[in-house]
Amino acid sequence: MPRIENPTRNLFFTGKGGVGKTSMACATAVQLANSGLRVLLVSTDPASNLHDVLATKILNEPTPIGGVPNLRAMNIDPAESARQYRERMVEPYRGVLPAAAVASMEEQFSGSCTLEIAAFDEFSRLLGDDAATAEYDHVIFDTAPTGHTLRLLTLPSAWSGFMETNTTGTSCLGPLAGLQAQQALYRQSVAALADPDKTTLVLVTRPELSALREAARTSQELQQLGVRNQQLIINGLFSAPANDDEFAVAMAARCEQALNSIPDAIASLPRTTVPLLSDGLMGIEALQRVDNSDAATAAGTSSDPLQPLPKGLHALIDEISDSGHGVVMTMGKGGVGKTTIAAAIAVALADRGHEVLLSTTDPAAHLTATLASEGLPNLTLSRIDPAEETAAYTAEVMATAGAQLDDAGRALLEEDLRSPCTEEIAVFRAFARAVAGGRERFVVLDTAPTGHTILLLDSALAYHREVTRQSSQMPEYVEQLLPRLRDPEFARVLIVTLPEATPVHEAVQLQGDLRRAEIEPFAWVINQSLQPLAVTDPVLVQRRQNEVPFIREVSDSHSRRLAVLPWQKEPPRGVSSLRQVTAAPSPARDRLARYHQQDATA
Repeated sequence: MPRIENPTRNLFFTGKGGVGKTSMACATAVQLANSGLRVLLVSTDPASNLHDVLATKILNEPTPIGGVPNLRAMNIDPAESARQYRERMVEPYRGVLPAAAVASMEEQFSGSCTLEIAAFDEFSRLLGDDAATAEYDHVIFDTAPTGHTLRLLTLPSAWSGFMETNTTGTSCLGPLAGLQAQQALYRQSVAALADPDKTTLVLVTRPELSALREAARTSQELQQLGVRNQQLIINGLFSAPANDDEFAVAMAARCEQALNSIPDAIASLPRTTVPLLSDGLMGIEALQRVDNSDAATAAGTSSDPLQPLPKGLHALIDEISDSGHGVVMTMGKGGVGKTTIAAAIAVALADRGHEVLLSTTDPAAHLTATLASEGLPNLTLSRIDPAEETAAYTAEVMATAGAQLDDAGRALLEEDLRSPCTEEIAVFRAFARAVAGGRERFVVLDTAPTGHTILLLDSALAYHREVTRQSSQMPEYVEQLLPRLRDPEFARVLIVTLPEATPVHEAVQLQGDLRRAEIEPFAWVINQSLQPLAVTDPVLVQRRQNEVPFIREVSDSHSRRLAVLPWQKEPPRGVSSLRQVTAAPSPARDRLARYHQQDATA
């Protein structure tokens, strides 16, 4: 059970998708409420599954939770808040500005910055106005604002009229334009976040190196902003009580290795570890059962693997290979395995005799470095350095859009350029150049610009054309990017996710974003699945069963092409192991499928 040391009145749970923020927030809320304290649990997560975890229909106002008399929960719908917020900002300009300018404004208010600031707009009342939550002893927030949002909200220039004069079309400043009316409340909210007597930030992570590094980056960024009262929950720690399951032994070893390499930035934080549970934390009974770790990890040994097993990645690659050239992009949230899958696809296409360029934005680039050292005919490697691209783009914007601003305006623009949107846009330009190369060969990209970024750039270019009438000055690769990405015979997007609730629901949102840009994903890849594995450890057997509804949801509702890839005992690091990722079914795997079928029948 996650136990927060000396819990303050406000508890913020943060972490990347799929690490268990909602489960940990709910378990903490139930624990505090059962101790006799009055608790309000608030979710601002766009992919919230609060109602699933609490087994209660959660409204946008405090909702009583059956079985826990002292607990109320509410769902703030950030998507609806953002829609209303966007309409308030754009409506006065309809019929006044050119259609291209209005489209550019609408897209500027359609990104993650708007979603987050609109959510902050909603929960600031709960955080900054003590009277709004006076009846509660604790207010628990499932999902905290990012450091970027907090920096924007603390800049005095953000409350000026600078946003109204910003016409670059590629900025996150627009979402701030409607916040001036409640300036005092937002300042109180930001101050409450930084007050260690009022607020604790709970970083939730997994015992995986990538997740721990992400938690460390978040911790450092928020500490620099004064949010220093932090605690750490490592969720999903696995140990193998017996040695007869090779996958259980390997999983336990990877957890131990990750904990031994925990970054210094979070190593000294008060820490709680939560074991990997056999069942998902769904319902009050399950949340209360977490207090008994033995019961939680041993519960359930039934197995009903998905039948038939979905096709592997090889079938999708065969279909891609038939086209002879084009662009392949793997997209998804951090930590789902985009780089590995992109590299495996590139190796498979090269093995089929195609000329292939694999371009990565992986900061560590360990995988591509290994491929470069091994060498492979037909495969060329390149790396887009996000830091270099962003620095060049930032310098360009400051030298142009920032040249005529005063010191306050330049400070705000500099902060705006520190947003995630800026990196996406900067890398976008490098991707545009790479995509153009798909006319003669295959280009495989391990990270692609989101649908929002593509539309943001497209609307900005349309506005530019409307104003200057000089579209001929634009580089051909930028001008043709969107038509190329919309061509299903040229560009193929693979959405990568994990067989769990939050990663799947976030991937659904990503697919909707792409479709808004008129880009239809080619296929989905569910990575790190236990379905194809002959596991015997009780926890892993039950978790394999828990994957089934999410795989079926994808195959039935979201994509007609689906590949399910098994969890790997060792992350792929070279050509040989990458070939295993895309290998066709072998007799051994056929025997494994029969084993699953017999297991299900028994």
